[in-house]
Amino acid sequence: MSPSPRPLPGGIHYGGDYNPEQWPEETWAEDAKLMQEAGVTMVTVGVFSWARIQPDYAQWEFDWLDRLMDLFAAHGIGVDLATGTASPPVWLVRLDKDVLPVTADGVRLEFGSRQHYCPSSDAYYKAAGKLVRKLAKRYAKHPALALWHINNEYGDHVTECFCPASAQHFRRWLKQRYSTVDALNHAWGTAFWSQHYASFGYVEPPRTAPGPVNPTQLLDWRRFCSYALLRLHRMEREILRQHSPGIPATTNFMSMMKELDYWEWAKHEDVVSDDAYPDPADPASHVGAALNYDLMRSLKGGKPWLLLEQAPSGVSWRPVNVPKPPGLQRLWSLQALARGADGIMYFQWRQSRAGAEKFHSALLPHRGTASRGWQETVRFGAELGRLAEVAGSRTAAQTAIVLDWDSWWALEGTDHPSERMRWRDLLRPWYDALYARGVTVDFVPPDADLSPYRLVLAPNLYLLRTEHAQRMAAYVHEGGHLVCGPFSGVVDEHDHLHAGGAPGPLRQVLGVVVDEFWPIPDGETVRVGEEAQASLWSEWLVPEGAETLLSYAAGVLGVLDGLPAVTRNSWGRGSARYLSCHLGGFGLGSVLDGALTEAEVLPVLDGAPPSGVEAVRRGPYLFLLNHTDREAAIPAPPGTDLLTGEQVGEHLRLGPLGAAVIRTTPTETES
Repeated sequence: MSPSPRPLPGGIHYGGDYNPEQWPEETWAEDAKLMQEAGVTMVTVGVFSWARIQPDYAQWEFDWLDRLMDLFAAHGIGVDLATGTASPPVWLVRLDKDVLPVTADGVRLEFGSRQHYCPSSDAYYKAAGKLVRKLAKRYAKHPALALWHINNEYGDHVTECFCPASAQHFRRWLKQRYSTVDALNHAWGTAFWSQHYASFGYVEPPRTAPGPVNPTQLLDWRRFCSYALLRLHRMEREILRQHSPGIPATTNFMSMMKELDYWEWAKHEDVVSDDAYPDPADPASHVGAALNYDLMRSLKGGKPWLLLEQAPSGVSWRPVNVPKPPGLQRLWSLQALARGADGIMYFQWRQSRAGAEKFHSALLPHRGTASRGWQETVRFGAELGRLAEVAGSRTAAQTAIVLDWDSWWALEGTDHPSERMRWRDLLRPWYDALYARGVTVDFVPPDADLSPYRLVLAPNLYLLRTEHAQRMAAYVHEGGHLVCGPFSGVVDEHDHLHAGGAPGPLRQVLGVVVDEFWPIPDGETVRVGEEAQASLWSEWLVPEGAETLLSYAAGVLGVLDGLPAVTRNSWGRGSARYLSCHLGGFGLGSVLDGALTEAEVLPVLDGAPPSGVEAVRRGPYLFLLNHTDREAAIPAPPGTDLLTGEQVGEHLRLGPLGAAVIRTTPTETES
């Protein structure tokens, strides 16, 4: 049995992707010295090195990587060594063109970019496994090796393939899932439109068809595609575990990504890592970043995670790539630390001179050490050294948001009452309201233990399994508080409508039933109560024991006037609220305020933080982050600001893009 992976070295990890194959070898020594000057502790190497390591089928070249690993070991810099499997070399795709993926329209994608592989390709599977095995055997005991980096950004460019190999793989997966074709026919509802299957052999992927494709087939396809990529990851992880036992491994996630079920993926990660690229041109992008970081922290039950990629300044792939003004990359990096990160890494170390990302910023920009970016790189490395004691501490939350990838996939299927009901759009106003109130949030899967939380929010659970609803009902009955959003409890795990209508198995705990869905036309709103406005969605709601908190004042075509819009139901020792409409701003905030008060959820500060100021507590450390372009006055507890070493009193003033990290519990030397 392999030993448990050892933890990463202590402190806050700092560094970025390093692509030595892009530079002459004499540059490597210069880079290592500059990394020391900047306080770099770890670099990611080999992400796109497959062609350099294996330039042809029977040719292997490791000498250059040996020298590089030795160089970093000599300079005390750890290596996050990538397996290189994200970009197969050209010789492999020319030996077997079936390695290349095929679109739903039958177009085979070509070589010349990256991630050009079919997840079900046997040739790719074998070649990738051979590469990983050689790397693991060669570097397992190398003193520079700190972490294995499996593949890179799974699903970034290719999440599915419709080739014959994928079709065969899909059929095998379906047979394992359903055992019999009769069970598949029931799950897929194939009595509709004469879609009955006599055997699994007749099933194909949901390629482009004349009209709407079977919705459960589409749902199972989404499940399969996440599984197919995870199968590749697990293959690499098992090889690494076998040949380099004790070395932790990760793969870099892509924030809240629809295509991959990160709850399932996180089970196979030793440490969760994320690539995050908030847009400096979006004044609210820091709120979206906070949401994504809360998810990363939640995926392993609150354990620290790594921000493995971010941009030091501008990126190269948006239509307009706005750089980060001075101080912003520092502020946003501290935000990741506040929400549980133990590593602040970047793409990339040295800015490329050729290729698709030559205009993507780097810790060492084109201008070199004379550049503004380099000065910020060095200053922030020094600051992270002063924050080393924060590593390992945890960010606590009293409120949870339920996130279910199955429900997300099913919600955004076809032929629904409204195509406007999209998970991220439904979630964001709820998260924004909690963020503005200084309430920290965990995300949880639908089968989670909810007992640690005072308040549980479900902005949408279109697909809801009965056993998951029973967990939520038991949570409320034992004294918990639940707030559930519209279009929830509609279908089961097969995308079949629950008998009796929505909210299905939550009907009793919520004390309501939906008579009819009333989507709101684009550009229109519906008044709820005295001031609130609903958009996108409303419902003809019938109370079955619940009290009405807010009523529709002017429904679509006036039909819903006076009917309940928001309700509250007592259930056991707890309560459950239901929003039958998509509220934003004031309306949603007032509903959540009532739930927060009843659940006795406390904000991080005594009251909501000033507008534009983020307050997050991580263990004994209070992070205060000013995301505005003006000075902010903030009530703060007494303590020591680790960034300045100064004592803080009851009030703190932060300049534009300013930050403080306050240790609120004295150390032994201070007490």
